[in-house]
This record gives sequence, C-alpha cells and structure tokens, in this order.
Amino acid sequence: MPDVKIGVLVAQLGTPDAPTPEALRRYLRQFLSDKRVVDINPLIWQPILRLIVLRRRPARSARLYQRIWTKNGSPLLLYSQAQADGLQERLGNQFRVILGMRYGKPGIADAMQTFEDEGINRIIIFPMFPQFSSATTGSIYDAVIDAANGQRGNLLFDRKRRMPTLRFVPPYYDHPDYIESLKSSIEDDLRTAQKPDLIQFSFHGIPKRFVDEGDPYRQQCEATAQLTADALGLKDEEWRVSFQSQFGKEPWLQPYTEDTLRQLPRENIRNVAVTCPGFTADCLETLDEIGNEGKHQFEEGGGQHFHFIPCLNDHPVWLDAMAAIVQQESSGWVKIPTIAQALPA
Repeated sequence: MPDVKIGVLVAQLGTPDAPTPEALRRYLRQFLSDKRVVDINPLIWQPILRLIVLRRRPARSARLYQRIWTKNGSPLLLYSQAQADGLQERLGNQFRVILGMRYGKPGIADAMQTFEDEGINRIIIFPMFPQFSSATTGSIYDAVIDAANGQRGNLLFDRKRRMPTLRFVPPYYDHPDYIESLKSSIEDDLRTAQKPDLIQFSFHGIPKRFVDEGDPYRQQCEATAQLTADALGLKDEEWRVSFQSQFGKEPWLQPYTEDTLRQLPRENIRNVAVTCPGFTADCLETLDEIGNEGKHQFEEGGGQHFHFIPCLNDHPVWLDAMAAIVQQESSGWVKIPTIAQALPA
C-alpha cells in the first residue's frame, strides 16, 4: 500500500468571532438559517429571523458571551483547537488534522479547501458530537458534502470534476474509549470537589418532534449516561438525565435541566454535580447556561452546593480516545505495523 497522507477534519459547531452584537448577528444569521436547525419553511421563517430575531437576540446573546469570553478569545475555539493540536501530535505526520466550524470561522469549507490545496484526497470527518442528531451531526454531513462538491449556495454550483473520498466517524456515544474518557475526566474533577448527592447528566435538547420523526438522539444520550454511570459505579438514585437549551414554543426533550435543578432540593438533594457529556468542549451552553444560570436555579430552589464538571476539552485521556477512534476509522488507508515490526530490535 503506498504511503498517503490522511486528512482529519475535527468538525465543531462554531462560535462568534467576538462577544459583540454585530458578531452575534452574523453568527446567528448563519446558525438559524440552517434548515437542519430550524425546519420551518424559509419563506415563513426568514422574514421572522431577519425582522424580529436578529434585531432582538444578538445584543442579549452578546452579553452572555461576554461572561465567558477569555482574553485569548472564545473558549470553544480555544479548546477545539487544542483538541486538533493534541490529535495531530498523537497521530503523527501521516495525518493532517484541521479544525473546521459549521458556523463561523474557521469554517468547514476553508478546511476542505486546504485539504484540496495540499493534495489530500482521503479525509476522515470527526464530528465533535458523540450522539447523533440531524440538527448537529446531520448538518456537519451537509456542510462537508457541499464543500467537497463545490456547492456555494442553493442556486450556485461549481460542479467539481474531482472530489475527495470521505469517511465519517459514526456516532461514538457508546465507544469504550469515549466512555473511559468521560469516567476519567469526571473522576479527576471530583477529586477536589465536595462529594455530590447526585450527578446530573445534562444534554443539549432538541424538539421532541425530531425524535418522534426518527432522530436517535435521545436514545443515544441515555445510553451514554447509563454507560458512564456504570463506569463510575453510581447507583440508580445517584444520577439522572435532563435536557437543556430549549428554544421556541414547541415541546423539547424533557425533563428540562432548569426545572430539574430547581426541583432537586425539594427531594433533599442539597449537593449536585452537573456534567454535559454531549459537549466535547466547553462553550456558552456549559460555562454560562449550566455553570452560571444552572447554579442560580439550583440555589434558588434551596440547594447548598452546586458543582459544574468541565467538558472533556483537552483532557489527555480524551485526546488518546480521539486518536484511537481516528486510527480505527482509517483502517485500510494507513499501514498498520505487524507485530514483528512493532517489537524493538
């Protein structure tokens, strides 16, 4: 088998360029125009988005981002780049790892163009969403295929004559290395924290209608939580699952995290730790919605001690897991040393 360089696209959701209303307006316009995210007829939704949502929401969202923004920029971008760098270090020179965002910069289209410019035509797409949902992983698929095909819009199409061979990492919600990385990161964090009465597993929500129509997301979230709880040795009464970040008026997956956090103290659960396994890198939804707002909701309900467990971020066990998953998915594309070759002389 000839030596080839394999491209690896670390595909993340995205982040605004700055915590300002102008940057949030650009970001939200792209995010909320994705028909995977808001599947209302564009003829109905776009006037609402442009005339109402994008006039009101950017300023409020900017204030929230300002609470988590670091001197070096967006936490999501910093952690995601650290993941890409750590993965590159572990995989070596036979792989070329690039970070690409579905919304914002650096974009997926730019990453795919870099692979093309460097003559890399075998690419592994690694979505940073362990549990599949059409609104997240499905949208990554769309963006990658559009970039590979030269799609520049609904009516514009470059009709490329040469396109790369693509492999998409399948949902890894139950992958042993992913579960081990969750176990390790949670245990490491809780070593210096007060022992919680309960660990709350909070996943990003989606409209209940999506699941009713066949989206496997809820089932995969519950499987992740069960496997992680088992790995941690938790009893059934020591952990729960809930869903956060609901948007709009239609029902989303329940129970809602905010309602659960308010209710827990009434059940004599005074000390809680919250982990967000559906997010591989900390972002607004974890650092602020859980770390700030969730803490307030729990204490408002009478809770005494709230602890937010950071996401996997650049934890070394997670970076090792990422490398193992990529190596698994690159089978047949790279040379695997035989036992004799692997042994020292």
